[in-house]
Amino acid sequence: MVGAVNFFREEVVKSFFDRVYDGVVIVDCDGIIQYMNSKYCEFLQVNETDVIDTHVDMVIDNTRMHIVAKTGKEEINDLQFLQGDYVVANRIPIHDNGKLIGAIGTVVFDDLEKWQKMNVHIKKLLSELEFYRKEWNETNGAHYSLQDLVGISPEIDRLKEQVVKLAGGNISVFIRGESGTGKELISHSIHQLSNRSRKQFVKVNCSSIPEHLLESELFGYVEGAFTGAKKGGKMGKFKFADGGTIFLDEIGDMSEYMQVKLLRVLQEKEYEPVGALYSEKVDVRVITATNRPIEKMIERGEFREDLFYRINAAQLILPPLRERREDLNILARHFLKKVTARMNKRVGKIEKDALALINNYHWPGNIRELENAIEVAVHLCEGDTIDVKSLPAYLKNDVSSGKNNTLKQQLDEKERQIIEEALKQHQYDKLKTAESLGIGKSSLYDKINRHKITY
Repeated sequence: MVGAVNFFREEVVKSFFDRVYDGVVIVDCDGIIQYMNSKYCEFLQVNETDVIDTHVDMVIDNTRMHIVAKTGKEEINDLQFLQGDYVVANRIPIHDNGKLIGAIGTVVFDDLEKWQKMNVHIKKLLSELEFYRKEWNETNGAHYSLQDLVGISPEIDRLKEQVVKLAGGNISVFIRGESGTGKELISHSIHQLSNRSRKQFVKVNCSSIPEHLLESELFGYVEGAFTGAKKGGKMGKFKFADGGTIFLDEIGDMSEYMQVKLLRVLQEKEYEPVGALYSEKVDVRVITATNRPIEKMIERGEFREDLFYRINAAQLILPPLRERREDLNILARHFLKKVTARMNKRVGKIEKDALALINNYHWPGNIRELENAIEVAVHLCEGDTIDVKSLPAYLKNDVSSGKNNTLKQQLDEKERQIIEEALKQHQYDKLKTAESLGIGKSSLYDKINRHKITY
């Protein structure tokens, strides 16, 4: 974009933009600000010299300029919350000889009196909407929406389209993906967009509940069902989710006995509370997820094939972060804003060398690991910019970030890769993994913690 940048910085163009009533910003294809007129700088209370060569997301709240500069899709008359007010923003991609080189954005404030009246009305409507949305989220249990799925990669665009299409129906959805890719976020989004959204969303992690308690947790029990049962019995998760959605995470860890119970719910739309004499009808949409190889588990007789066909009516596959690298910079800045807002710390930029390390790392823990890394960096950085020194040490020591690593660093990396592969091969059974590697279970746990392996 060298020629375009030189053109945009010509005095005649700056003079024109400074005289119009619009706020004007121009970014290159990476979302880096190349120009911002004086009206916009005044409105944002920033200096032009400070914002040039800064990522637009760090200067303009709730901006989508960097997204338009990547996708080439214009956005006209979009409502944007900025500096405590709602403004109408236009974002138009810039092409040079058919090549996308950036985007130009404008914010209109030519009729302030008229705009302020309209803005008061918009604020009133949106505050009412926010009140009902907050009340809705607190009662229905779903806290995420599709807007929380950040990214501009083709994989994410395709995933969003699939979620929207599937949300309107009642078929079971099976979500697959590595740990930390956002499977729970997708389940929340499906519920929020469905016609069941006014009812309850219930999440159950099948791997975190002891096997002997999972049945009563899912289906409840009647009074006197077993020693220690509460007087009056207990409502199960399926009953609580009646009319709504239940998300069964880590379904690959469910025992064969519970698989039979779940199959009946899916086939007959009924279940029996523990100790009950009669079945109860239930209307629940079931969403399931796992990072385990279900097909191999079926071959080994560890997972019922008929249950798999029931939960797999529609399948969504979440790509790992290493396969959507064009989202890394956007996600890093997204988490930077999220973390700094939570910590109330003024850190607004990520140094280019630090971004290079982030882009070169392989991110086995996916989005969850990236957010944790940004949070560590915010804690460790000394100024208002995340630099290489403030990033976690394992990012700097990763083999993929350079060829000058020490022998110990390379051996550590190789050990981490071997352990990750062994865990996957044995479906994350740590006892079998330790036996296959010829080490004790406690040694395996130590190595998992030292290498920060997530699963």
